[in-house]
Amino acid sequence: MNSKTVRAGSPRRGLRGAVLGAAVVAALLTTTACQGDGEAAAPPSASAPSSAAPSGSASAGGSAPETTAPTGDSGTGSGSPTATATGDSGETGGGNGTKYEDCEADGLTTAVELQDERGETPRHFLLTVTNTAKTPCVLNDAPQVRLKAGNDAPIVETLGEPDTEPVVVEGGGKAYAGLYVFGNDEGGEAQYDQSDRFTATLVAGEGTELRGTLVFDLPDSLDTVSVDDAARVNGWAGTEGLAMRPITQL
Repeated sequence: MNSKTVRAGSPRRGLRGAVLGAAVVAALLTTTACQGDGEAAAPPSASAPSSAAPSGSASAGGSAPETTAPTGDSGTGSGSPTATATGDSGETGGGNGTKYEDCEADGLTTAVELQDERGETPRHFLLTVTNTAKTPCVLNDAPQVRLKAGNDAPIVETLGEPDTEPVVVEGGGKAYAGLYVFGNDEGGEAQYDQSDRFTATLVAGEGTELRGTLVFDLPDSLDTVSVDDAARVNGWAGTEGLAMRPITQL
């Protein structure tokens, strides 16, 4: 029979197709494996975040960064100004509490005025001092008055507690102190101590005596006056009334 039988396919061609198919599959598997390994080992890109935390950022543990509260400090010292002394307390006379110096004896002039009526026993006197300087000065407490000559003579007691406030005497201004010198009412031939002047020492702000002595000469109408241990002096005052009012009650 001359006709040829047509077969489904050549065995050699089928084998070749199987081999080629297996090769393609193997190639695909190799490519996939290489891509997976390449992605795992690939270095971080330039846009990837750095593993080191920048300064001031949260730590790896997740805690919030520490912050410092503003102090207002400009870098030159404390943030809040501190009051400082000027170096001039003004207490140059021993701590009188003012910005003025204590008055000095040689910067004051003195005067005495009798406060009793003519014919009465001289007992009450107004002592006046005038500041001869152009700047104010300060008188403290009460003057340390002596009714007899010499620094050994007893100091007249102060009438009550002297005012603790210093008296500022303006330049050319005046200050006053009341003085009671004699308390004995006996008459006749009794003999009493006599004085022809009063002296006084000024007191500093801290209570110590200042140098210099004030001399108060008696008014022209009197040569001497009788004095005794009933004598009292009132503290310095800015007016005649304040100085004399307590003294006139004696």
